[in-house]
Amino acid sequence: MKDAIEPKTTREVILDATDRLLARYGYKKMTIDDLAREVGIGKGSIYLHFSSKEEIALTHIDRIIDRLKKRLSIIARDDTQCDERIRRMLIERVIFRFDSVQHYTQNLNDMLARLRPKLLERRKKYFEEEAEIFACVLDEGQSKKDFAAGDPMATARTLLVATNALLPYSLSTQELGKRIDIEKRARAIADLIIDGLKQRS
Repeated sequence: MKDAIEPKTTREVILDATDRLLARYGYKKMTIDDLAREVGIGKGSIYLHFSSKEEIALTHIDRIIDRLKKRLSIIARDDTQCDERIRRMLIERVIFRFDSVQHYTQNLNDMLARLRPKLLERRKKYFEEEAEIFACVLDEGQSKKDFAAGDPMATARTLLVATNALLPYSLSTQELGKRIDIEKRARAIADLIIDGLKQRS
């Protein structure tokens, strides 16, 4: 018997609509009325799930990162070599974000400028959570003598900083370039990083 596909919750449908409206109008022009129309529910029903437009937009970004962390965790638990997992994770963190917002015409910083302080605070949390996933693989690689010794968490944070320039924060996906070019750059950075991580004899 096939597993039943669970229907989306109203909250998820609202976040899906938020994604479409952010792409169409941007945060500043998107209204709760637009959102209610897009979902096909009353405006009051939106407020049953979210207290404000700000909360909706930030929750939308949270959802993107939650999905990314799940993907990174799956790669981290894979049975391939540690260096290959780190390489795939670095590329995934760039490409997943790119794919998640590639339909936006503005970069995230401009689109969500009104939310910048809260977004920056969340971003610190996102990066720390990502770093924890990377640190587990780095720790394993060090214990197997595949990577040079060091503080896995500090190294993980450095890996993220090294690839942050390819994320669609201050540049739109159009400004960053074609997906294939972003992936090539991410691979090149990942290769350099892996060479630096490997245990030197």
